Amino acid sequence: MELRQLEYFVAVAEEANFTRAAERVHISQSGISAQIRQLEHHLGATLIDRSNRTATLTPAGAAALEHARATLASANAVRQAVDEVQELIRGRLVVGMVTACTIRGLFDALSEFHLAHPGVEITLVEDNSDRLVEQVRDGVLDLALVGTATAPPKGLDALTIISEGIVAAVPPGHPLADRPGVTIADVVAYPIVSMPRGTGIRTVFDRACAAAGIVPNIALQASAPDAVVDLAIRGLGIAILSETMSTDFEGRLRALTLDGVDIPAVLALVWKSPEGPALRELLRYGRKAFGEPAAALA
Repeated sequence: MELRQLEYFVAVAEEANFTRAAERVHISQSGISAQIRQLEHHLGATLIDRSNRTATLTPAGAAALEHARATLASANAVRQAVDEVQELIRGRLVVGMVTACTIRGLFDALSEFHLAHPGVEITLVEDNSDRLVEQVRDGVLDLALVGTATAPPKGLDALTIISEGIVAAVPPGHPLADRPGVTIADVVAYPIVSMPRGTGIRTVFDRACAAAGIVPNIALQASAPDAVVDLAIRGLGIAILSETMSTDFEGRLRALTLDGVDIPAVLALVWKSPEGPALRELLRYGRKAFGEPAAALA
């Protein structure tokens, strides 16, 4: 008795027709008939009644059907278990990260995963969040750390790392430095230094400006948060940062609350289901690494 014979038997039983069953399992009708006859010879019983145009099960065939299905399911489970082990031995993961965003949690997860599964090849690529999301949707990336506005992208699974507001940051001595809070109109009266389009912080800022009917003067753009900060410190514009990010530069910049801007900037890991075994394992390390998130939004 062979697994393929059981597969052909189940196909004929479910299709009630040898021709349709042969098409389903990609074999000729004569081939499937011969294999089922061999199975019947092995079992010593007729399984399929061929006396009518419709192939029907004999009592012996009906008794055998569920066992045949269970045997095939068990064989598939064995194959899947072996495949999962093999993928964790010599698989490949492509991980995306928003440009210039140094996230210790992601690096910790990648490091621990690599130590546990050194045979899995890991590729890390940088891009802006919009493109990273599309690459996850298209299957180019297995996982990506992205910055978005309001919520993780629809249609993807996500692990939210941070959800917080944005602030305007100015150096000491700036005309707005002593104010407890500012409006978007107050801020855009000055040149703006920001991260590029496609990042979560920039998306939130652009939406807030659009809601106020204001077109900001984006004087300078930089992918790295440190560069945005350095440019603002040198008086080249007001920096737009996340709340968490601004705390890293206390003393050099004063973070000002943006009154009326309640759109959160979100940092999240995103992926598309179903997850393979390697990605599922990496996500386990990711959840562990971000159990106490303290990363800077991009």
